[in-house]
Amino acid sequence: MKKITLLFILLCSMNFVLGQEAQKNEYVLKGNLIEAILYHDNGEIAQTGFYTVENKLQGEWTSYDAQGNKTAIAYYDNGEKVGTWYFYHGDTMKQVTYDNAKIAEVKTWQVKDTRVVTN
Repeated sequence: MKKITLLFILLCSMNFVLGQEAQKNEYVLKGNLIEAILYHDNGEIAQTGFYTVENKLQGEWTSYDAQGNKTAIAYYDNGEKVGTWYFYHGDTMKQVTYDNAKIAEVKTWQVKDTRVVTN
């Protein structure tokens, strides 16, 4: 009887664990762009942004870590890196500017208290 009870508990536990699905990525056609919301395994949003119908990154993309903290803001034009990107790590922010899809300038900022200080 103990073995049957143990087997029943084990099967119920497996059913519960397998029933916990990770959040599925979302893709929605909006005009001529595809809005994407991508998720971490824990269900937190990993990235948001847009694709062209040719599957190229377009416009603003925002990335988050598994705890939901913003880690980057990036910009694309038809799959090419453009504009100024921002990378966040603790009290440091890097500002990377692209020109012709190549890095043109990098600035590092330290956030101290409520002030931003350049390095």
